[in-house]
Amino acid sequence: MLQEAKLMAFVAIRDERQATDFYSGVLGLKKVSADSFAVVFDSGGVTLRAALVKEVAEAKYTVLGWQVKGIEDVVRGLAAKGITFERYAFLQQDESGIWNAGTDKVAWFKDPFGNLLSVSEHMG
Repeated sequence: MLQEAKLMAFVAIRDERQATDFYSGVLGLKKVSADSFAVVFDSGGVTLRAALVKEVAEAKYTVLGWQVKGIEDVVRGLAAKGITFERYAFLQQDESGIWNAGTDKVAWFKDPFGNLLSVSEHMG
């Protein structure tokens, strides 16, 4: 029923300015609109609706992720913009924070609200 429908993503935020500074200023997403309920961004043709909430519930899992080419360059670029990549003792990550899972590489980071985000490159 939904296989032909365009997917949109949601993320919880507490502050419009902080969300705009991060998602548009740091990550480079185009800000489409803002109102008293959400800030809307475009990410490669996918709508990201950053919903304003009183409190962001911390998820212990990835809530948003981007598939990229050249993950090492992407991670370097984001780090240069002040992004700190998460480290997990149970994963073997390289010095940049990238985990190589064989056919996939993944690196995780958080937005200003504590949402866990990722970039990944699928090799196979």
